[in-house]
Amino acid sequence: MCSNVEITVYFRYGAPPVINPLGTSFPANTSVQPSFLVKMLQSNASINISHPAPGDWFVAAHLPPSSQKIEMKGFVPTCAYIFQPDMLVMRVVEVSILEPNVPLPQTLLSHPSYLKIFVPEYTQELRLELQGCASNGSLGCPVRLTVGSATLPSNFQKVLTCTSPTWACHLLLPSPPWDRWLQVTAKSLAGPHVSVAFSAVATLTACRPWIVNFQHLLQSSPNQSCNASTSLLPPSPGYQDLGRSSRVGGGPFCLVNYQVMREDMDVMSVHFRPVDRVSVLVHSGMPSVMRLYLNTGMDSGGSLTISLWANKSMISNHTLVMVCVNAASPFLRFNASLNCTTAFFQGYSLSLSTSSLKAKLIIPYPETDNWYLSLQLVCPQSPEECEKTKVLVETTLYLVPCLDDCGPYGQCILLRRHGYLYAGCSCKAGWRGWSCTDNSTAQSTAQQRMATLLLTLSNLLFLAPITLSVYRCLLVEASVYAYTMFFSTFYHACDQPGEAVLCILNYDTLQYCDFLGSGVSIWVTILCMARLKAALKYVLLLLGTLVFAMSLQLDRRGAWNMMGPCLFAFVIMVTMWVYRCGHRRHCYPTSWQRWVFYLLPGISMAALAITIYTSMMTSDNYYYTHSIWHMLLAGSAAFLLPPRDKHVEPWACSQKFTCHYQICKNHREELYTVT
Repeated sequence: MCSNVEITVYFRYGAPPVINPLGTSFPANTSVQPSFLVKMLQSNASINISHPAPGDWFVAAHLPPSSQKIEMKGFVPTCAYIFQPDMLVMRVVEVSILEPNVPLPQTLLSHPSYLKIFVPEYTQELRLELQGCASNGSLGCPVRLTVGSATLPSNFQKVLTCTSPTWACHLLLPSPPWDRWLQVTAKSLAGPHVSVAFSAVATLTACRPWIVNFQHLLQSSPNQSCNASTSLLPPSPGYQDLGRSSRVGGGPFCLVNYQVMREDMDVMSVHFRPVDRVSVLVHSGMPSVMRLYLNTGMDSGGSLTISLWANKSMISNHTLVMVCVNAASPFLRFNASLNCTTAFFQGYSLSLSTSSLKAKLIIPYPETDNWYLSLQLVCPQSPEECEKTKVLVETTLYLVPCLDDCGPYGQCILLRRHGYLYAGCSCKAGWRGWSCTDNSTAQSTAQQRMATLLLTLSNLLFLAPITLSVYRCLLVEASVYAYTMFFSTFYHACDQPGEAVLCILNYDTLQYCDFLGSGVSIWVTILCMARLKAALKYVLLLLGTLVFAMSLQLDRRGAWNMMGPCLFAFVIMVTMWVYRCGHRRHCYPTSWQRWVFYLLPGISMAALAITIYTSMMTSDNYYYTHSIWHMLLAGSAAFLLPPRDKHVEPWACSQKFTCHYQICKNHREELYTVT
């Protein structure tokens, strides 16, 4: 019976949610935003998001942490929980376009008014203003203005409430998102039958970029670039006006634009670098900006890694290189604030100084958008010193599926869900975390070696049934036990995490041979106890082996794939024993010593082995319990093997295979052949 469990559902805009249900640690320099989540039982839950941001939305759900108990498939009933998300979209039909510097008259009654304005590239500032606001039933300007779209986990919508009739109602948005439409919603705060009239005016302040001429920079040395940087940065000839009121051609420059080349190296592996350069020239006059193209729709499943390094000889004690990483638009107001906040995005901040010449930032699952790296020289104590200082900052910008390939104790795995590709780490040896860097539960090297020795050397107990089989002339059984011992030893030597690993064959091949050997060992032992005729015995041995091979190919972890043939062999053995009891009018086996000293200990060891294998193994005690399983399986086989026939001498089989040539025993034939 499946119990009610609590399901945790995460929502995020632009990229998969970064979740951490086990509370593990992230790698150093990793910035993780909290996720928006909803906890629910086996019932329905709904979330209403008004004016959602256009683009991809991601939903992730997981169950509570499961127990560490290792259960056989098919032996214990499994519970499947189905999560079915549905989305209902209501579209706005009438949306007015707000053009820059053109008043747009609006009249509000009971329904809100929807506007949108296009923000082109290199927009430095957006100003929204309500002019000529009046209402017929109340004083002031009862209007609420909501700018932007709703996103999760953080919502950066700007809300402006206009109530006072004396002062102008306006909203200033620094660094709005570039190259996209911006949603504006105006709602009346008056009564249901009160009309409010106003005019909406949008003003765009253009930003004139200063695009680097790399040919001049390549001809100059780094020192010359620092001393004559102004002459090496000509303006872009192809820049267009952003708004009707702005004159970009005659205005001052506001940023230095370093063109970045995107180099796709592999699946979800991208290298960003400035064209023809590695270093970026940073000064105090204006920010140096680099754009990272992460808008392909397949980049948000990896990790964005940003590494910066400044030369110590070029930076003084009173200077500071401030760095901001933002999506949708760059941060440009270093002279006013250092919080890296744009109109609708809280950026990530870094800094370089004499005490910290290196900086690194890791952003797991970055949003699908254009990302911007802004750098500017800041001198809080002596501003005049910044005017004479220029700093070269080396950048290393990568998008990787997994950070450091999950380290030595993890494996990077690419996962695909509903056509979307993302990466994750599968940790081992007790390591945990986003990149397998959390060693709070990690195994030491000594523990890893001890686990390997336990799981491999415990198979040496199969030498006992091998020796007894050869002693009693049971060569087929001895061959099966030797096969099981060999492949079980090397499978567990290959199955170990961490450093103590040895794989002589492919892992899947070793696992298949180990499972096959274990099942066939039980099969041949039970059939040997049945004391069948030789022809029937070997036919059943071969057929059972073929059935095991087929069932393991169908489902290697299924419990009944191994238990089914073994139960069939057990029925054959019991049938033969009952037949002999009825035929001889005596209990079989006839000797009480056989029951007390061999059968009962062997049956007890086999029962204990089955109990441990099916109900006592966990992830923590696997190394000990599975080693005990090896020893009990080998020990029970040694006790349960039937005794040799009375007319068969010990080691009789070995006497049939001599290591030297023999003279023909038919002396007459030999003499006849010689003459």
